[in-house]
Amino acid sequence: MTINKKIVGAVIKEKRKDKKMKQNQLSQEVGLSRNYISDIENGRYLPSVEALYKLAQCLEIDLNTLPMSEIQDINIISR
Repeated sequence: MTINKKIVGAVIKEKRKDKKMKQNQLSQEVGLSRNYISDIENGRYLPSVEALYKLAQCLEIDLNTLPMSEIQDINIISR
């Protein structure tokens, strides 16, 4: 099963907003550029394993749930 870039981006964006963080704040915490985070959130890039791990730790995302996100979080994309 492949992971959909748009799903991953939507989950990251949703979790960031839940924590009331701006992209700049997240960028500083994980050491990634704000532009790269924006590209991930908008489904333009799938983050590297290292970047995804950093984002998941900071945002408290269980990486084991991402493949299930295609079913569980489909409504995030339609918002």
